[in-house]
Amino acid sequence: MPYLEPSARKRKSLLDTTRSIAIVGASSNPARASNFVVTYLSSSACDYELYPVNPRETEINGHRCYPSLEELPVVPDMVDVFRRPEDCPAIAEQTVALGAKTLWLQLGIVSEEAAEIALAGGLDVVMDRCTKIEHARFAGGLHLAGFDTGVITSRR
Repeated sequence: MPYLEPSARKRKSLLDTTRSIAIVGASSNPARASNFVVTYLSSSACDYELYPVNPRETEINGHRCYPSLEELPVVPDMVDVFRRPEDCPAIAEQTVALGAKTLWLQLGIVSEEAAEIALAGGLDVVMDRCTKIEHARFAGGLHLAGFDTGVITSRR
C-alpha cells in the first residue's frame, strides 16, 4: 500500500482526535527540536497526555521519560518520531504491535518502509510534518508565511 500524504483536513482531524502522544527521541536539551515540540504540546494551547521516549532520559520538561514504547503505561493514540529514517521501520513495527492509531514522522523524516509497515497495520501515517507546526497552523497560531508575530509592517 503506497503512502499518500494526508490532506490538511485529515491532519487536523488526527490532531483533534488524538489525546495521548508518545514522542520517540524526545530530548531534555532545549536546543533540540524535540524539546521545543514537547514544550509546545505541554502548553495550555494543547490538551495532550505526553509520554517522552528516550532510554537516556528520565524526565523531560516535567514529564516522566520512558526507555521504550513497550514500557509506556498506556497505548498512545499517536507515536511522534524524532529519529533517523533508518530507525523508523522498527519503530513502525513497535507502533503497530502497541496498537497506536497514528505514526507521525517529524519534519525532515521520510521512510517509505516505515509507512508501508504502519499502513499495512491499519495506522494513519504522516511523514515530513511537524506536530507543533501543524497544530499551530490549525489553531491559528501560524500564518501562511510562517510564525504569526503580529507585525504588519516593518515601517514605523
